Amino acid sequence: MNQLHEASGRLVKMPAMPDQPVSYRLRVGDQELPLNELMGQTIEIAYSGEIRCIHCNRKTSKSFSQGYCYPCFKRLAACDTCIMSPEKCHYHLGTCREPEWGETHCMTGHVVYLANSSGLKVGITRASQVPTRWIDQGAVAAIPMLRVATRYLAGLVEVACKQHVADRTNWRTMLKGEAPALDLVAERAGLLDRIAPDLDRLASEHGPRSIEVADDPPWQLDYPVAVWPQKIKTHNLDKEPVATGVLQGIKGQYLMLDTGVINIRKYTAYDVRVRVLSE
Repeated sequence: MNQLHEASGRLVKMPAMPDQPVSYRLRVGDQELPLNELMGQTIEIAYSGEIRCIHCNRKTSKSFSQGYCYPCFKRLAACDTCIMSPEKCHYHLGTCREPEWGETHCMTGHVVYLANSSGLKVGITRASQVPTRWIDQGAVAAIPMLRVATRYLAGLVEVACKQHVADRTNWRTMLKGEAPALDLVAERAGLLDRIAPDLDRLASEHGPRSIEVADDPPWQLDYPVAVWPQKIKTHNLDKEPVATGVLQGIKGQYLMLDTGVINIRKYTAYDVRVRVLSE
């Protein structure tokens, strides 16, 4: 087989653009491979056995919080428990690990949204991360529901929503392309009605201008997938350091190979060599 492309270095989350279909690049070290152009080609991802922290570049035997060494995991605000559970944000208590980071990432406008990735789910993201967050989750459609002043407030709203709507994606269903058709405008209206008492309470506590109802139309997202997998098999670089297969699709942060799927985000900070080979 003739080598067409090769790149070596640390893996990071795949950059994506909301084109039709979504346009992906695989970033390996300082290089990028245009993935949409490589559909139907054979890809080899070989893990060297080395992981280097994406923050401090320290060599680490294990990746924490998708790419960090243990000291950074324990020290950085980006790795605190409130990142996964924003309702636990403690910036207002004066105990944020990195107050300046908190100002930039948490004390800023957020969007509470509904998405259809494997079914209806609620989620939150910084306003600047629309629609990137939805693409990363493999949503086929998404709609803003509320705009709120801070990440903490977004987390409190999400807690109220989770009494009625799931907050997680079934990644296997997402990768099979089995998301049901949903009317997100109607779903948004229904959920807003159900959480109206919670919104009134939060607005009285945080100020009437801290929560704004969104009336945006839904986003529709399409992904470059030639063949949907019938059965989900995953590549695990920790157990089998070389993954090879024909690229048949890309969705969320997954590459779909004819030999199995691989979650690129899971292997953030892994040092790899990627080769793209002719069939």
